[in-house]
Amino acid sequence: MSDVEKIDAPEDGSEAGEGGLARRDWIAGLEKGLLILEAFDYDNQRMTSAQVAARTGLSRTAARRYLLTLEHLGYLHSEGKTFALTPRVLKVGWSYFDSAPLPRILQPHLQQITGQTGEAVYASVLDGWDLVFIARNGTSRVMTTGFVLGARVPAQLASPGIVMLGALPEQQVREWLATCAMTPFTPHTITDPDRLYELIAQARQQGYALVEQQLQTGVRGIAVPLKNRHAKVVGALSLSFPLAVESQEQTLARVLPALQQAANALIHQV
Repeated sequence: MSDVEKIDAPEDGSEAGEGGLARRDWIAGLEKGLLILEAFDYDNQRMTSAQVAARTGLSRTAARRYLLTLEHLGYLHSEGKTFALTPRVLKVGWSYFDSAPLPRILQPHLQQITGQTGEAVYASVLDGWDLVFIARNGTSRVMTTGFVLGARVPAQLASPGIVMLGALPEQQVREWLATCAMTPFTPHTITDPDRLYELIAQARQQGYALVEQQLQTGVRGIAVPLKNRHAKVVGALSLSFPLAVESQEQTLARVLPALQQAANALIHQV
């Protein structure tokens, strides 16, 4: 078996553990192709087959074959020995916004929050340990956080991430915090796992998260969890605005009721 075909699915065709997939249903090539696309990021915008192989665990020969195939399909382009993503990759990501019901369900409620608060409002979900913004409404103030549709943020750096982490089992969150790379984005970014867990636990207890200057200096964020009819947290609603405009108490009094009202109204819709 070539290293392109090596997979971790069970040998006997049984299920690969909880939530796993039987070997007979596993398409290893699709897995590896997606892995290569995900290997490109801000720090790795252009890569050779050797660099892709190092980031994905494939052999250089297998990586080159996948890269050439993805180039042929229009998802990559090459200059010499280096490859880079093309805009066609966005077609895959935007298919989520075109097909997923959640952003459409949320939009009228986001419009209502903006009408009540005068602020841009965001809806987000967790993807692994990343926060992904799936819907928004309103004109944002001038910021550099990049809160556009599809933007990804480390969950511990933003109020919606903190409030959603609060819904996860304590042991799972503590184990992740113990191994997470805590990159300081501002002088105020919390990088101590114990302090971060205190913030997460506080959000769990009070039912909302208030976070200041973790991702961008001078910015405050407030978020509430978005639950379904089974009381499972499936996302978060949040607002972000300049820190100096008002006190924490004033901010909470002004925007928290609107967020909570929308979250309560959505319980039987998401």
